[in-house]
Amino acid sequence: MNPYLVKDILEATPQQLVIKLYDLALISCKKEDLRKTNSAIQALSNALNFADENAAEISAGLLRLYKFCQDQMRQGNYNIVIRILSELRDGWITAFSNN
Repeated sequence: MNPYLVKDILEATPQQLVIKLYDLALISCKKEDLRKTNSAIQALSNALNFADENAAEISAGLLRLYKFCQDQMRQGNYNIVIRILSELRDGWITAFSNN
């Protein structure tokens, strides 16, 4: 493994890790790499917070979007997935910068 990448990941904030997962998903999708894209989307799904009552509804909506993206990847609809993930990534960047 690249030691600089490992250091970057280990020192990243939770918010930075979310953006890195979106970046990985987008890069993999653009390369039409189903396995890596689905792995990144699955990691985003696993990070959702259903325990917090205030976050549960948003998490449920994101989970539906992530599952839709995985289905679209399997069907080869890469542009749809790229558009959705790009918009979600941009939304998170905006939300994180407002905190």
